[in-house]
This record gives sequence, C-alpha cells and structure tokens, in this order.
Amino acid sequence: MSAAHERLPYVDEHSVEIAAPSQKAWDALAHVVEATVSSGTAPRFARLLGCEDVEPSGPRPLAEGSALPGFHVAAADAPTELALAGSHRFSNYALIFRLDEISPQRSRLRAETRAEFPGLKGAVYRTLVIGTRLHVLATRRIIVAARRRVEVER
Repeated sequence: MSAAHERLPYVDEHSVEIAAPSQKAWDALAHVVEATVSSGTAPRFARLLGCEDVEPSGPRPLAEGSALPGFHVAAADAPTELALAGSHRFSNYALIFRLDEISPQRSRLRAETRAEFPGLKGAVYRTLVIGTRLHVLATRRIIVAARRRVEVER
C-alpha cells in the first residue's frame, strides 16, 4: 500500500457481484460515479464542507486528474481500480472501487472506504456520517446502481 489514499485508516468495504465481465462493469461504474457524485446538490454540499474539489473538471472519461464534487481521481486502472480521494474541514477520505474477475462473464465490484476524522469536529462528523449508516447507504447505492446499469444494457 504505497498510495496516500491507501494509508488512510480502513472504515469498511461493501461488494456486489455483477453478471458481466470486468470491462463492462468498469464502464457502468464510471458512468454511475460521474452521474451520482456530480448531480443535484453535490457541488453546493462540497462547497459547504470546504472540499478541495467542488466542480467536475479534468479529463473524461474519468482518469487520474479528473475531479468531481468532493473527490479527485487518485488512480484509475481500467478495468480493475478506480480510487477517489478528497478532503474537507472534517475529514480526509478515499473511496476505492475494485473489480475482481470471478469468471469471464462475472465480476465482483468492491467499494472500500478509508478515512480519518481529526479533532472533535471530525469525531462529530464521523458519528453523523458513519455512525448513522448514511455512508453505507450512499456507497451501496453506487455499487448497486452500477450492477443495475450493466443488467439493463445486456
């Protein structure tokens, strides 16, 4: 584990199996991440939290150097890993998506969260986001939406 985002403390991991090869799952994941993280009130929320990245920018499709509200792409190794990292006044964090090929027509999509929550304000923020399971709901929403997108395209 050499990348800075992988040195953050482990929070959790969620996964789904997808009835598609890794490349198709990667394409669906990239679309869902872009659509989910860039939509609605995400830029406003990113500004409110004091995120480094508040607007979509950089190369598309998502690649190292791309930015989304609240995140930048720290690593993009299609079709195996998409690492998003970010920081704001309450936390430094990473959401790392990994695709494992189970068989030629089946893959597993894993979403690993790593984060630190410095100080008292960070601890309160952790309770609000992790303790209430809001983070789990948001993360599962992304990986399940990627699975659904692949299933619809088949």
